[in-house]
Amino acid sequence: MWIRCSSRHRTITRKSYLERSPVPHSPVRDAPAPKQRVQDEIRRDIISGALSAGTRITEASLGEKYGISRVPVREALHALEAEGFVESKPYAGSTVAAIPVDDADDLFAVREALEAATARRAAKQAAAQFSVGVPDSHWWKTRKDIAEILDSGDAAIEADSLNLLPELNVRFHLGVAELSASASLTALLRQIAGKIEWLYAADVGSRGRQAWNEHRSIMAAIDAGDVSTAEQRMGGHVHQSRTGYMDRFAP
Repeated sequence: MWIRCSSRHRTITRKSYLERSPVPHSPVRDAPAPKQRVQDEIRRDIISGALSAGTRITEASLGEKYGISRVPVREALHALEAEGFVESKPYAGSTVAAIPVDDADDLFAVREALEAATARRAAKQAAAQFSVGVPDSHWWKTRKDIAEILDSGDAAIEADSLNLLPELNVRFHLGVAELSASASLTALLRQIAGKIEWLYAADVGSRGRQAWNEHRSIMAAIDAGDVSTAEQRMGGHVHQSRTGYMDRFAP
């Protein structure tokens, strides 16, 4: 059963529609290319702290660590340098970069504007989807994926496994961007997703639990098609993370 939230918008309950509306399985995706795979693994280890700031890294050592040849490692290091995760100097080799505290405030400012816009668009899309009775399969699969992400984050908090939250956090925010149906906004968010995860990981012990709990109220506004509330809650959510991070880490 749908639950009416206003004369114009409807929202859902997991018992009613989420559980009784199966979504076809996604097509099997090809395995990532060697360069992309090792790039993702190195980035993940930098974000988690397994490769700490200042650590000297070489193609040979990384190739051995990740079980891959030097050519894709070299390509991955070039890409990670462009992303700001690795620093390279002539004749000195490559080292893991430090978390960009100096750039953090600007990054959060970009996020605040960008993600408020994605939440606004997502709520508008939700209202349009529910107005026709049954959402289309792509939208609905994305919404179900977000529900699973939220459940996984709740379970991680319950198990005191906060180290799992940074990746889940990025997946949640990218999911909201997907719901917005804006290719431009989604692409922009993907460009800074790695840095978002890096900053979140550094502050997860202080802000992680509270930040995660705010996600459900954001989704409630999106599901209700409440455009202004979704925008305000997402903007406030990112602003709180920005304030907390800068209070703790800014010089």
